[in-house]
Amino acid sequence: MDYDLAVIGSGWAGFNAALRAKAHGLKVALIERGQLGGTCLNRGCIPTKTLLQSAKIYTLTKKSKTFGIETANPQINFSEIQARKNKIIQQLRQGMESMLGGIDFISLEARILSNNTLEIGKRQINAKFMLIATGSKPLELKDIKFDGRKIISSNEILCLEEIPRTLLIIGGGVIGCEFATLFSTLGCRVSIVELMPQLLPGIDKEIAKKLETVFKKKGIEVATNTDAKSLDPSRNDLVLLCVGRTCATEGLGLDNLGIKLEKGRIIVDEYLKTSISNIYAAGDCASKICLAHFAAYQGCIAAENIADPSHLLKKSDDSNIPNCIFTDPEIGSVGLIEEEAKNQNMDIRISKLDFRALGMARILDETEGFIKTISDKKTGEILGASIIGPRATELIGILTLAIQSHLRVSQVADTILAHPTLSEGITSALKEEHGL
Repeated sequence: MDYDLAVIGSGWAGFNAALRAKAHGLKVALIERGQLGGTCLNRGCIPTKTLLQSAKIYTLTKKSKTFGIETANPQINFSEIQARKNKIIQQLRQGMESMLGGIDFISLEARILSNNTLEIGKRQINAKFMLIATGSKPLELKDIKFDGRKIISSNEILCLEEIPRTLLIIGGGVIGCEFATLFSTLGCRVSIVELMPQLLPGIDKEIAKKLETVFKKKGIEVATNTDAKSLDPSRNDLVLLCVGRTCATEGLGLDNLGIKLEKGRIIVDEYLKTSISNIYAAGDCASKICLAHFAAYQGCIAAENIADPSHLLKKSDDSNIPNCIFTDPEIGSVGLIEEEAKNQNMDIRISKLDFRALGMARILDETEGFIKTISDKKTGEILGASIIGPRATELIGILTLAIQSHLRVSQVADTILAHPTLSEGITSALKEEHGL
């Protein structure tokens, strides 16, 4: 069978690339050795956020008396929580399947034999172009390995049948902090350790410190500047090891092809082309940014360039990628953070607003956190934003658009946003700090 494009991996990068290529009239094969949807749908974004929503509802139910609603002794039914998660995954997968009309979906493992030939099971197919979008997988430590029972990854923890009594989380990044939120809310005693000086390394220090303070209020034990090798895992029912992810490119035959790699990551140019001219790569396997929305964006970029290879017009731009963390309170960030600006000796202005000042935050009874923006003091252009608080993962979208559009503080501050809402906190922060 001959194809214009063979896409290896059906996660957010591969799936969106296949759809975009089909829209351009290409004959496409989408190859997946696991389940349609990749990590995001099956072992990442969707299941974790579904579980976190159940935890959120439990929290709201427990404090319903604050809202004048009497509820008698709310109980956790963990099997029903897991069943709801599985149902949502299945519903979304069915939706994705319905979109694959006109694309050959091949549920087998692929191995690249040459720049135009792939081995799929016991047969071979030919393709003018290939896109590698095989994603990433949980990373182990040299001295701490997954055993699937006591020491588990983010894959296994999503499939637990009961809530552990005690949980040690090694790694205070996004995954670790989200699972700390989930299981502490469900009644588990959680400890989280991080080798770096702060939780969520790489985000605004003030935001990270606020989250640590909130975690401690919730009874989560937090230890930063701590090497996991100094700990005794046997003191906990379960250990979640989540210290990062590594590219999932094994078994593809990349070494034989001569595709250039760097620490397992596929090296691509700004057009997402590998060292072989007709083979592209997108998503986690070719990027230092492991985010589903960025993978989807890259998949579309790659497909556009493959559709018209004589005019490579689409470059992958990672300068303004929003980062959303579904802890409680939520965190959203985009663009420059204060520490980066100071390291670059930039002349900036910082605007802040505490959620306690917002009527809607009081209505929701979610007042922990603040909105923080970074702007160029001379030009007024907004350069970055970090939010910790209610609906931060939604609010950051406004500031992502502002930064992407190179808007100035005055342009955003003069925008009329509805009252009472959380979003008006963005304009309020800018107005107060800039005297507008």
